[in-house]
Amino acid sequence: MGSDRQIKKLRMSALEQLKKITTIVADTGDFDAINIYKPTDATTNPSLILSASTMERYQYLVRKAVDYGKTQEGSLENQVAEAMDYLCVLFGCEILKVVPGRVSTEIDARLSFDTKKSVAKALKLIDLYKSFGIDKKRILIKLASTWEGIKAAEILEKEHGVHCNLTLLFSFAQAVACAEAGVTLISPFVGRILDWYVANTDSKKFEATADPGVISVTSIYNYYKKFDYKTLVMGASFRNTGEIKALAGCDLLTISPSLLKDLENDEEVLKTYLSVPDAKQQDIKRISVDETQFRWLLNEDPMATDKLSEGIRKFAVDTVKLENVIKNLFK
Repeated sequence: MGSDRQIKKLRMSALEQLKKITTIVADTGDFDAINIYKPTDATTNPSLILSASTMERYQYLVRKAVDYGKTQEGSLENQVAEAMDYLCVLFGCEILKVVPGRVSTEIDARLSFDTKKSVAKALKLIDLYKSFGIDKKRILIKLASTWEGIKAAEILEKEHGVHCNLTLLFSFAQAVACAEAGVTLISPFVGRILDWYVANTDSKKFEATADPGVISVTSIYNYYKKFDYKTLVMGASFRNTGEIKALAGCDLLTISPSLLKDLENDEEVLKTYLSVPDAKQQDIKRISVDETQFRWLLNEDPMATDKLSEGIRKFAVDTVKLENVIKNLFK
């Protein structure tokens, strides 16, 4: 019995194994949860910030943001907007106290088709972080992978040295455009791709390696490594640990606290599915995507078109909900 317990202790959890070959990122605005699993980085989005802001233990941050908003000039709408930006940065600053790497902070989804305003909002957030003593090297600005969002990221990267994370990415065309723009990182959404295929095809279950979201990320990873693009791939939006394991070896994986817990309690020996040497052996042709090709290829991909527009709408809805929470506190 004693020796059995000792053997069990020597086994690494799936999470520990994964950390050896992939950078693990916590997908949450709950920095107490982040502290439990010790990820390198963390990502947030409007939905996660909305969820966290309703928790009693984070009300002090909401009140601090409202107090800041009240000191700003202009209409109530402007004060609420200022409080929103401040709240996102407050959450980011708290997260950076518990992760050694970077935090992703998302641009308002309602700016997804406005390059100029996206750049301006990003620079404003970077300045707010700077006011808290946070270097821009520790921030990733998240933008939707629309053509306008990708162009905004290109400007931020090349002209301002601001690192970007392109989110709501569902297609190869989006991935190629991001790489050619020189963005730091992309976040292809594995689980949401799976959701679409389950809802729109006769197949309702997929083995992990046959999961359409896994296949999409694998093809993007291999393309990037084959042609030496510097843009990193961070698989996101997972529905189960099987998807995560099937992408072991990916540059980064952003994982919710519930799935991090499942991986921590899992002792299955992991296999490395993605690697640079394997990618180099792939028979892949290099392509280039301009705006016309981007829009056409996205139009021809009903899954990507549906999920991109749906994702922007959902993030926008949660942004409005958060605005209303803050607005009510101004009364």
